[in-house]
Order: sequence, then C-alpha cells, then structure tokens
Amino acid sequence: MHHTTITLNLTSPIPHHGLSSYHLISRQSPKLTLSISPTVCRPHSVFNRANGVEISVPKHVPNSLNGSAQDWKPRSVLLKNVDVATLGNLCVDIVLKVPNLPPAKLEDRKAYMDHLAASPPDKQYWEAGGNCNMAIAAARLGQHCITIGHVGNEIYGQFLLDVLHDEGIGVVGMSENTDFVDSSSASYETLLCWVLVDSMQRHGFCSRADFSSKPAFSWLSKLSGEVKIAIKCSKVLFCNGYGFDELSPGVITSALEYAIDVGTSIFFDPGPRGKSLSAGTPEEQRALNQFLRMSDVLLLTSDEAESLTGIGNPMLAGQELLKRGVRVKWALVKMGSKGSILVSKSSVSCAPAFKVNVIDTVGCGDSFVAAIAFGFIRNMPMVSTLAFANAVGAATAMGRGAGRNVATLDQVIKLMKASDLNDDDAFWNEIFGENLGSQEVVKLSKMVTMGSDSRLRCVSLQCVVSELLPKLESAREEGTVHEYKIVYRLNKLRLHKGTSEVIQLEGRNISGVGEVQSLQKSIVVLR
Repeated sequence: MHHTTITLNLTSPIPHHGLSSYHLISRQSPKLTLSISPTVCRPHSVFNRANGVEISVPKHVPNSLNGSAQDWKPRSVLLKNVDVATLGNLCVDIVLKVPNLPPAKLEDRKAYMDHLAASPPDKQYWEAGGNCNMAIAAARLGQHCITIGHVGNEIYGQFLLDVLHDEGIGVVGMSENTDFVDSSSASYETLLCWVLVDSMQRHGFCSRADFSSKPAFSWLSKLSGEVKIAIKCSKVLFCNGYGFDELSPGVITSALEYAIDVGTSIFFDPGPRGKSLSAGTPEEQRALNQFLRMSDVLLLTSDEAESLTGIGNPMLAGQELLKRGVRVKWALVKMGSKGSILVSKSSVSCAPAFKVNVIDTVGCGDSFVAAIAFGFIRNMPMVSTLAFANAVGAATAMGRGAGRNVATLDQVIKLMKASDLNDDDAFWNEIFGENLGSQEVVKLSKMVTMGSDSRLRCVSLQCVVSELLPKLESAREEGTVHEYKIVYRLNKLRLHKGTSEVIQLEGRNISGVGEVQSLQKSIVVLR
C-alpha cells in the first residue's frame, strides 16, 4: 500500500460525495474548478448499508406491510453515489415583514421590488430558497445531495455556497458560456426572491424573473460535461416549474432526456408555474408535456392537479396523470392539512396529515418531496413513504420559514412518535365515493388493527410507525457515529513534511461531535 496525495478545493464536506470528478464551485470564488472527490462516503442510509448503491428502474414491492423494513430492497442498475440532485432554481430568499403585499399591477410590482433591492437588507433576513429547500431537507434525512445551478459572484452567491456547504450539500455550477457574458451584469447575478409577509401572515413573492420574457440565465444554452456527470451519478434528479424562470426549456428538457439515458429517476413538481407553462410559448408547452409524460414521479397540489387535468377529485386527477404518462410510476397529490394521495399503476395509497400547530407552510412541499425521494430510493412500501413524507412536511410547518429552518430528522421522529392524525372520515369518503375501481386502495388510519373490505384496506399508523422509527433512529445514530469517525481520522492522518499536494477540508458543523468552525487538516488518500 502506498500513499498518494491530490489537491482539492471542496464546496461540501468530503463524506457526502461519491462522484469521481466534476466541477464544484469554490466557496472563495464562484469560478469552476475541477475537483476529484475521494471515495470516502458515509452509509447511504440504514435501509441500505452498501456504499454506492444504485437506483433507477422501478421495482416496487406490493403496497403492504407483510414484509419488515429490513426486507425493503433498493432499486439497482448503475453505480450512483448521490441520492438526490436538484436542477436549477438556486436563489436567495429575502424574507421581510411588510405592511402591505406587493401590488398586482406589473409596473407597480417592479417599482416595489426595485425599491426593496436598492440596498441589501440585513443578512438576518436572508435565507437559502428555491431548490435549496428540497436539498437541505433531503440532506437532513441522511441523503447525499448535490445542487446543479448557477450562483453569481457577489455576496448573495457566497451566502448560498456557505449555507449549502454547512449542510453538507455540493454545488455543481452551470456556467458553460461565461466567456460571452458580462459577469457584472444583472443576468449573471444570483437570483433573489423577495418573500414578503404581511400582518395577517399572508405571503407575497417577487423576483426579477417575474418581469422578463426570457429566463434569468438565458445565456446558458447546453449542459456541460460536469453537469452530465453529476446527473449520471445521481439516483434522483429533481426539477420543478420554477426552473423555467432561470433556464430555457431546451436546457431543462435536455437534462430530462439525459437523465433517462443514464438511468436517473426524474421527479417533477410543476408548482404554480404549471398553469402558466401550459399556456406559455410552444417551447414551454412542449417541455411541460414532456415532463408530465416522461418523469418517474409527479408531485402536485390538488389545485395544480385539477388545473392540468380538469378533474376536481384528487384521486381521479392523480389516476389521470398516471394514465397520460409514459414513464410515470407515481403521481402524488398534496392536499395540505387534509393529507396526500399516491397513485401507482397497481394501487392508490392515502394518508391523512399529522395534527400539528402550523406556524409557517413555506418549505413544507419541498420537505415532502425530500421524504418521497427517500422512500422511492429505498423501495419502501408506498403507504409508509406517504406517512413519512406527511410527517416531514408537518414537522417543517411547525417552524418558521424554509431553507435552514426545514425539519430535522429528530423533529420528524418526535412527531411520528406522537402518532396523531388529522383524520376526517367525511372528507375521505367523499374522495372515494363510487370511485373505487379495480385498483387496491390503502388508507392510513388511526385504527390500532388493520382491516379491509372488498374495496378499501386500512393500515394502522401504529404499524407503519413501529416499522419506520427503529430504522430512522438507527439512521440518525449511524450518521453521528460516522461523522465522529471522519473527524477522528482527520486528526490522526498526517502527510510527510514538504508535500505540497494535499486535500483541504474546510470547517463545518459536525453532528454529535460539536461545532467545528475551522478545521484545516490533511487527508491521505490510500491506493
């Protein structure tokens, strides 16, 4: 055995990545630098103890709880060391309390935003936004995450890099054509989203993308080689409708097509942009339809599902979305405080929401998606995945704001232990009505025992939680122990004096070990 040393400048801590090579944005500079990640990885999760486990082809277990959680099998095809990658929509939220929300008229809204942006608000009002919410939520559930997108060379871009770094999330830059762009121009700056909250806790949103007919980063015309490597090394690529605010339909659909080619599962949440895209340019309409047909997992609110299908019943709307899809395995419909529905080709799963004291719903949908990815990757039973996602979304709702305020695994575990559902039989009976066909329908219930009739099967929350909690608690403990081992190794390993090529690991918060503000150590890569 001999020692080999290489130089690296990492955006995120070493343990979180298994990519062999790709561009990472340095925290000191937004310019891209070629980096090589060592193959030191923490276990992907308690549900799968092998490093580098792969996912892409659907291989769902029956929607039952007859098998134990230990029997859950991850989807496997190609070696993929990253659980979740997000595409685009990296922005900084500026969260401000205002006496009145922005005016409806476009010109007045623009003037309102320009007035706010005249001088940077105090940093206490800044928060990581957009797809950062989903990435942070997923990372806090123990998943390995990277974000793919553009951040500018200014204070806001540096803020985003710092936040993502501290959460253990890598950033793969999309700056293929920077030679043709004035990096000081507004089109190259980090996207800001003004999140405005009035005295009644109503939210208003505005950004410069709202006032342009072109995407904010229209100068990006293709996927770089580094972006393709990042997609190829990921099990799930998450895209949402807000990505069209930044990237052209051509760039976004090329990511979709490439993900399909390399066996990466696509999650798509059109969000409020779904309605405008369906009535947008021909290119936008084609891109939307392609995502609705070719994604593996679709996620929509009940209003969004109705807007795209014309069907008011959320279960029927989900079934229609599945029917229209070519590759769609799961269609999920989120119904806020009522719960959620997951439709697959073989069955329908329904889960009432957890009963919590709601403080702020911003970021709940992103947290929900992160948990769905967790269950999808590990091939968990669908009703268990749905219950877990409802719990993660509800735990985030108990806090204030998104970004670094999304739920932690500890908060989710505490909520699931309480096992209190906001069950509304009248609501669910109306949903089911006479619509129970040949598909099996499984509903999460407060009932202690399982029961079924000819059309509907109830699964007790107690049974689901009893299977999930030991695994989640074990995952939490394994993450803590592994982080400790990383720090221990850093303190023990040394390079020979005079060696100029070293791997530098910058300081970050270490779970279970204490806050490490500035850790500069050398690691020996053994070959």
